[in-house]
Amino acid sequence: MKSYSINELIQSPPLKQEVEVNGWVKTFRSNRFIALNDGSTIKNIQCVVDFEQFNENLLKKIATGAALKIKGVLVESLGKGQNVEIQAQEIFVHGEADPDSYPIQPKRHSMEFLREQAHLRIRTNTFAAVMRVRSALSFAIHAYFQKNGFYYFHAPIITGSDAEGAGEMFRVSTLDPKTPPLTENGDVNYKEDFFGKETNLTVSGQLEAEAYAMGLGKVYTFGPTFRAENSNTSRHLAEFWMIEPEMAFYDLKDNMDLAEEFIKNIISYVLENCEEDLEFLEKRLLDEEKTKPMAERGEMALIDRLKFVVDNDFIRITYTEAIEILRNSKPNKKKKFKYQIDEWGADLQSEHERYLVEKHFKCPVILFDYPAKIKAFYMRLNEDGKTVRAMDILFPGIGEIAGGSQREERLDVLKEKIAALGIDEKELWWYLDLRKFGTAIHSGFGLGFERMVQFATGMGNIRDVIPFPRTPQNAEF
Repeated sequence: MKSYSINELIQSPPLKQEVEVNGWVKTFRSNRFIALNDGSTIKNIQCVVDFEQFNENLLKKIATGAALKIKGVLVESLGKGQNVEIQAQEIFVHGEADPDSYPIQPKRHSMEFLREQAHLRIRTNTFAAVMRVRSALSFAIHAYFQKNGFYYFHAPIITGSDAEGAGEMFRVSTLDPKTPPLTENGDVNYKEDFFGKETNLTVSGQLEAEAYAMGLGKVYTFGPTFRAENSNTSRHLAEFWMIEPEMAFYDLKDNMDLAEEFIKNIISYVLENCEEDLEFLEKRLLDEEKTKPMAERGEMALIDRLKFVVDNDFIRITYTEAIEILRNSKPNKKKKFKYQIDEWGADLQSEHERYLVEKHFKCPVILFDYPAKIKAFYMRLNEDGKTVRAMDILFPGIGEIAGGSQREERLDVLKEKIAALGIDEKELWWYLDLRKFGTAIHSGFGLGFERMVQFATGMGNIRDVIPFPRTPQNAEF
């Protein structure tokens, strides 16, 4: 007999036929009604049990969390909340779940508690919905790039370079931490390490992607990245996934055009293919908002917020224009911003980015031409000598969602910037080679995947949109 997914039975019900389903018990009411879910949909299927037909010992094994195989006839349901149900004829218990110790009982659990049960939280409706949306977004990303002539590039995870220049990286070493070999100066002698030099987990695949873009034209990475930033906030992870396209012969305008089209495309895909999960997550978010003070509530429901991005052209303004808007804004004049905007050159915070999107323009915003001193060395210097061809994309509710730039393709300018930052040219010899041999204008951007999942699902904490979050003092599971 064919085993059906619950989604198949709900979408295309083979009524009055014998069916077989496998799943986990959500609830077992009155020793008669089993709500079964297999992860294929937010909806459960009700299985009706004739108490006299089954052994009492078998029924005692059926509790929340137990894994079952049920065979029976699919019929129209007379009860509320479902269109079809299964009249159970056979029940097989794959695995029991002790009701006294199973943590995911059918009641409301806090997010903090569920993070402690990250191996089981996927069995809740919230996390199942979030992870289905995450999967759909992942598929949409690959589909978009493959359709538009990009090649999927696997950037190295172990690297000897620091793409961001932040220095907050995880070291990779096989040296004995207690008695590492030392140089004459007393420093750790990394020449005796596995790679013969100091190496780290990557914070970005961008630099390597640039090399491949200069041969394949258009490439993209989609893989794990790591940052050893000791930050315990709702916006930071130590391990996260990044999407980083790099395109030869693209200038900053081309880069902004691509980023806007790409983001709208993947959000549209989720709107079209995750309707039930989004409706569930929206209701959850609305219930959560009711517990907050009015001033802290979001102005848009989840689905409206997603449509807001898809349906609106992204406003494009320079950093200089944005600073003037913020400097003259009411929150700044009345000192309502936590970080006051007093002068050109300030590094914008999330509160400033959200003001521009949610209050001033009321649409997504792309800021470009940032001060060189607050951006990375590889960004192309403008003719004014003080700004670079950088861009950040700002979203409602979240602030910056993606950032990128036109890369500095001029060897002499890049060398000057590296020297000014005290970076050893020998460490980036291969990167400089790209400017020696067939250099060309090129651009790219990075989009933090978890930030996008967070935006698409309305989850308030980034730790709840990745299966097993890695954060300071937490590498459980």
